[in-house]
Amino acid sequence: MAIGAGTSSPPVALIAGPTASGKSALALALASRSDGVIVNADSAQIYSDLPVLSAAPTAEECARAEHRLYGVRDGSEPCSAADWAAMARAEIARAHRAGRLPVLVGGTGLYLRTLLDGIAPVPAIDPEIRAAIRAGPVEENRARLAKLDPAAAERLGPADTSRIARALEVVQSTGRTLAEWQARREGGLAGHVALRPLVLLPPRDWLYARCDRRFEEMMDGGAIAEVETLLSRNLDPALPVMRAIGVREIAAFVRGETSREQALAAGRQATRRYAKRQYTWFAHQPPAAWPRLTAPPDLRHALALLGASA
Repeated sequence: MAIGAGTSSPPVALIAGPTASGKSALALALASRSDGVIVNADSAQIYSDLPVLSAAPTAEECARAEHRLYGVRDGSEPCSAADWAAMARAEIARAHRAGRLPVLVGGTGLYLRTLLDGIAPVPAIDPEIRAAIRAGPVEENRARLAKLDPAAAERLGPADTSRIARALEVVQSTGRTLAEWQARREGGLAGHVALRPLVLLPPRDWLYARCDRRFEEMMDGGAIAEVETLLSRNLDPALPVMRAIGVREIAAFVRGETSREQALAAGRQATRRYAKRQYTWFAHQPPAAWPRLTAPPDLRHALALLGASA
């Protein structure tokens, strides 16, 4: 992900990091002090179906600062990174026109990368090629990918079913590898704003304890009812909303397949694993120049790093 332009460009604050790291509280503090508008960059919070399970902002938090792109999609309508980036660009421009500070906050790295670095201009994939690849065994797809795009085949493991299919359909349909298309990204925001980024990477033990505590609070606070309602709609299980962290574990309890205690333990474990993946991504993927806060968030220090005072 790129660094933003100089100080003459309009500012955008960005608070990123794993789930339960304190991003939302920091964003709220920054927005309250800087006439800011908080813009969601979390792939689960984009959907209206899971406000509790996705830790969406409460009514009280929304009263303290304006929040945008929270709960704006129904779960039946998947939101791609490109979809979100287009909406985020519009909200950032809207905030700038009003003379306000956009505060991006979230843990979906793909969303942020797409917004800042742009979108690879991959042409539409031939529907017949896509259908054939998606219906084929992953072993055969990977073997074909090894001939057409050896670098991608080597990078992707046998369990990366969807990524193998994507890489294969792109090279077979367009004659160019996905990496070649990604090198031609266009429409990125980074060169047009003065980015003020901060990545929260608190101690893992502290983070995992927060994950455990928060998932239990979610189960006690309405997440079970949310999943019950979601299941009653008989949506495609492959939809992103159906794969949100905690949905599968609570759904097993709702169906009577596990006890509440088992669902709680499984949900906690799934949340910790997700936080671990996010932690690794944010520790290594953003530019080295982006500040990393490796202690539990101290409000005064964090706000100073973001160019505001406590």
